[in-house]
Amino acid sequence: MELMNNEFLTQVITKYRKTVIRVALGYVKNIHDAEDIAQNVFLKFFDKYVCLDTDESQKAWLIRVTINESKNLLKSSWFRNRHDLDESLAAPSADEDLGVYEYVKRLKPKYRTVIYLYYYEDYSANDIAKILKMPPATVATHLRRAREQLREIITKEESPLYQSSFG
Repeated sequence: MELMNNEFLTQVITKYRKTVIRVALGYVKNIHDAEDIAQNVFLKFFDKYVCLDTDESQKAWLIRVTINESKNLLKSSWFRNRHDLDESLAAPSADEDLGVYEYVKRLKPKYRTVIYLYYYEDYSANDIAKILKMPPATVATHLRRAREQLREIITKEESPLYQSSFG
């Protein structure tokens, strides 16, 4: 195992921070919890670092651990029994650049994850299947269903009738 230095740690955080936070945000739908999850993920990476042969394998490992950490938080009794403050009271993060991701966050977690990995991280369906440990056909189905749901959400939001009723 190679000796890690501060420069290496800083590079890993800088390179993968947004990816880890966005994957977590897809599950927990709260930027503060997503940032906490990211912190835990990077602590695990640095604590249990194993030489990974490529940047892609590092990224895949971080995504897999982020998904696991997110699911663990969602299962915790602390998370299920808490009451969040209104999100509109929180100041937006300075580096938030979510755009269409606001629509993606409305999808079920299984769909949000595959959409994020496919469109935001440029993984192929086969790569996503390996990361999520599911058959490639399931990933393809999730992508298809997610696209259909996104189309419905965006069409509904963009329709003049919806905007005049709710906007």
